[in-house]
Amino acid sequence: MSMNDPLGDMLTRIRNAQMRGKSTVKTPASKLRAWVLDVLAAEGYIRGYEKTTSTDGHPELEISLKYYEGTPVIREIARVSKPGRRVYASVKEIPSVRNGLGVSIVSTPKGVMTDAAARTANVGGEVLCTVF
Repeated sequence: MSMNDPLGDMLTRIRNAQMRGKSTVKTPASKLRAWVLDVLAAEGYIRGYEKTTSTDGHPELEISLKYYEGTPVIREIARVSKPGRRVYASVKEIPSVRNGLGVSIVSTPKGVMTDAAARTANVGGEVLCTVF
């Protein structure tokens, strides 16, 4: 079965696993998912991830979730740009999340990066998701 929004699926898997208190969650592998996970790991929202192979031979990403005193570090994670409605922003229009306490993850011509990194690189792009 084909999937319309792979990134949205990964974010939902992370959200659901944290609600259940899981330490790890698996998701099918793709380059975009790995780039978003790199940003989440660099910002300290997840412990990290590693590439594995499922029993049927398909590549997977195993994400290690992060908790602080029993509560998930990611309080909310939401998809902004969806397949039915893409959201693009110039450098001046990139949204800040909770007055800079959270991050927007932006796909730019220079790679996937946070909103602050996109502002310093002076590039805009597609706003993939917001994390707080």
